[in-house]
Amino acid sequence: MFAPTPSPSLLLSQTPLAVDECAIGKDKRPRQQAPGAWPPVALTLLVFGTVWLALLSFVSLSPPTDNIEQLTWVHSLEGGYYKHPPLPTWLLWIPVRLFGINALTSYAVGAACTLASMAVMWRLLCRLRDERYATIALLAALCITFYNGRLYYYNHNVVLMVFVAASAATYWQAFRTGLTRWWVALGLTMGLGALAKYQMAVSVACIVAFWLHQRSWRVLSQRRGLLLATLVSMLVFAPHVLWLRAHDFAPIQYATSSSLGVHLQGLRRWIESTHWLTDQLLNRALPAWILLGLTVFHVRRQAPRSQALPNKMASEPDAASRVFLLMYGFGPLVFMFAMGLLTGAELQLHWGTPFLLFAVPAAMELAGRHVAWRAVSMRPVCLTFAALQLVLVLVDGLTSPRGPAALQDGHWRTFDSAALARAIEGPARAELNGRICVVSGPPAVAGALALQLADHPEVLIDGRYDRSPWVSPSVVSRCGELMVREGPLLAGWTAAGPRFPSLSWYAERPAGAPAQNFAQAPTRPSLAGKKPLHRLLPGPHARARAAG
Repeated sequence: MFAPTPSPSLLLSQTPLAVDECAIGKDKRPRQQAPGAWPPVALTLLVFGTVWLALLSFVSLSPPTDNIEQLTWVHSLEGGYYKHPPLPTWLLWIPVRLFGINALTSYAVGAACTLASMAVMWRLLCRLRDERYATIALLAALCITFYNGRLYYYNHNVVLMVFVAASAATYWQAFRTGLTRWWVALGLTMGLGALAKYQMAVSVACIVAFWLHQRSWRVLSQRRGLLLATLVSMLVFAPHVLWLRAHDFAPIQYATSSSLGVHLQGLRRWIESTHWLTDQLLNRALPAWILLGLTVFHVRRQAPRSQALPNKMASEPDAASRVFLLMYGFGPLVFMFAMGLLTGAELQLHWGTPFLLFAVPAAMELAGRHVAWRAVSMRPVCLTFAALQLVLVLVDGLTSPRGPAALQDGHWRTFDSAALARAIEGPARAELNGRICVVSGPPAVAGALALQLADHPEVLIDGRYDRSPWVSPSVVSRCGELMVREGPLLAGWTAAGPRFPSLSWYAERPAGAPAQNFAQAPTRPSLAGKKPLHRLLPGPHARARAAG
């Protein structure tokens, strides 16, 4: 029976909201779906991660440019960096102290973030639906090419994905129970997500939209809870705000001077925004739709039609969770598409990484009125998943630098940074008295080169100290620096070799070192604002696009 003093969750249940387990009295509310069994899922994720990381580390001649960026920034823990907030770099700091600043460390951390996000989503879906539904969604999401062929990426989108999934899980628990600890947890996930990337605002918008849709403002515990979560998130984010003020809001300026500041006009807004949405749903997520489609086909073929139809007596709590999954799955895609149309921003294709995994359960919800996911046999689903993964592995391997020359895709991973280091290291060390302390130049090239050099030098991004707080002018004055540049060969510079026709280098000796043997000392060019390497290299590199 009801207690004499209604609890917040009971008050919530007495409104038209009727949310999930709070729909009736505490003593009579239906039990939540039991969490699924972890061992099979953990084993699946472990095998998946091991296979893909082994392949990707073998076929890539250089780490992704985003991994290089993080391995460059991790030399110094800052309150922020010139392009992004600081959390991904902070998270990488302990692993590199344990295992060193190298590509494999960044691969492992990136994969751990992606797989952790999948595990959180699976657990949430077990609670909202059942284990079979959650497992089908997990296998389909692992087919999205963001999460297999890019499993070794470590960047702000990958870290943000963890907090997008965590915010969904904690908000549902807060919404369902009204307990203070879940609202605090939601505030922490929102604040930490914002410290990963400002795009966390997209997930916050989904939460607010669902909160409004369920008329949660009519319930005191929901109003107080959302306010508490907001205050906690602001408290977590506040130190970064102070850093932004002290550094002239550098990441905001970077964003508005790049993709967000493009301001496409007229028809181009529609074309670019539509291209972004189409790429997310019909390119990146296409293997997931194939798996779900074949699953539905198998159910329709094997089971009687009466079993393929769900129970029409869907409860109100199920209706609330259905709206929740639809908003979290499709809301970010709609938000991004609308932003492109309204502001003319140039939407980057990788911006869907943190959100696209939830499009799978959202699509399953749309199909749920015609398919009883509980009736699905897992054996054909697992076989389809294995077949799709095999195809994806073969495609990735054949188009890589290890595949036939005719099939190589010419992406950044084909840039042979080890060969560049072999061509430069010996002569440069001779010029710099036997040690290379600093490499200065474009971030991708200089960072990839630094990772391959035996001295593991620090990187002076674009020759700018304001973007490289880990490098001090006194170090350069004392040790000198190795400068690399892209473009025509200048007087006094040395070509990097026939494999790198657009690259050249110059060793600037320490202050007070003997004069160099050049007839004329070269003037140090500005390294900022140069075109990316893939636009300057001939052949397949001309087709490359550095992924962010």
